[in-house]
Amino acid sequence: MLRLGITLLLSLAMLASPASFAVPFWGDKQSSPIDSPLDRLPPGAWIWGGDDERAGPMAVVVSLAEQRAYVYRNGILIGVSTISSGRPGYETPTGVFTVLQKDKDHHSNLYGNAPMPYQQRLTWDGVALHAGGLPGYPESHGCVHLPTEFARLLFDASNLGMTVVVAQEGQAPVSLVHPGPLSPIDAHTGADAGMPQLASGSSWRWAMDPPAAGPVSMVLSRSDRMIVVYRNGVEIGRSRVELARSDTVTGTRAYIVEGHFHPPTSQQSAHTSPGRDNRALPMPTWIAIGVPGYESTAGQRVPADLVNQVVVPDGFKQKVLPLLAPGTVLVATDAHLAPETSGGRLRVIDSVGPHDWLDNVATEPRVGADH
Repeated sequence: MLRLGITLLLSLAMLASPASFAVPFWGDKQSSPIDSPLDRLPPGAWIWGGDDERAGPMAVVVSLAEQRAYVYRNGILIGVSTISSGRPGYETPTGVFTVLQKDKDHHSNLYGNAPMPYQQRLTWDGVALHAGGLPGYPESHGCVHLPTEFARLLFDASNLGMTVVVAQEGQAPVSLVHPGPLSPIDAHTGADAGMPQLASGSSWRWAMDPPAAGPVSMVLSRSDRMIVVYRNGVEIGRSRVELARSDTVTGTRAYIVEGHFHPPTSQQSAHTSPGRDNRALPMPTWIAIGVPGYESTAGQRVPADLVNQVVVPDGFKQKVLPLLAPGTVLVATDAHLAPETSGGRLRVIDSVGPHDWLDNVATEPRVGADH
């Protein structure tokens, strides 16, 4: 009788507190490798390169056509995930949203107290980002379902007011429907950032009014022979580069500035054009970041002969070197910087240490001078 009473009490307690039921775990538990082709990610798969909230503004682009979500920090892609959006009759609304509310243990008040872990509310009538079912096609009641672990990472990294853009084929620019490794939107407003290229005959460009403060991130494309610099979520410069050997290291590799040194003129000349004395410019020392798929390289010092293979114009160098403080990140990739319409590879870097982030380039239309 005592055992029956205890069983009855436990049953009543569970009925009174539906949240006490075990919450399902959706999707993969770990990140896929950085160089995984995005169009081959199976339902529930995701990639997360690491993050640091000090590294600049965050934004999310949800592509309904691709059924993927793209997360950007300081203009650079740090994560991608498969999703499930609203089914027919419950379509996820498109447009620019901001995170209005965050609730780690949210339960629906519309659908039978269903668990919605790591909820980030986009509208007051029930649309949100949260962990949920991922069948490989739109099946939600309007929300954007994410893998549980990816939803947790995004929840922990984001803040109230974060910009989220939901884009659909035929209703938004291609750059939003098929995002690239660099953010296609202004992280503060959600507006299309645009992607102008260097003017014909120009070797580099620097913004006329770049942000005076904020973290710096850079992307180097071996295929395009181009490097792009972001500060506080804004592209501030880009330059053509010369590579002595582009096949020495391949794939997506990420690096972080560890410190500086003042090389003798003979060493400095490897980074500058003949006839220029830049001995006053301190040169950064780099260590590798252990991105998913290349974890074994974490913390390894980048040899000088590898660094010296990258040559940029003197004018661009004079602009960028003073910004390369410890913690500045650089990602080097074989990928082209133009946005891709499908598939593609992730480029990841992180500004904290042996972790990660991502790449591919878009440029601010408001810009500066080409050289």
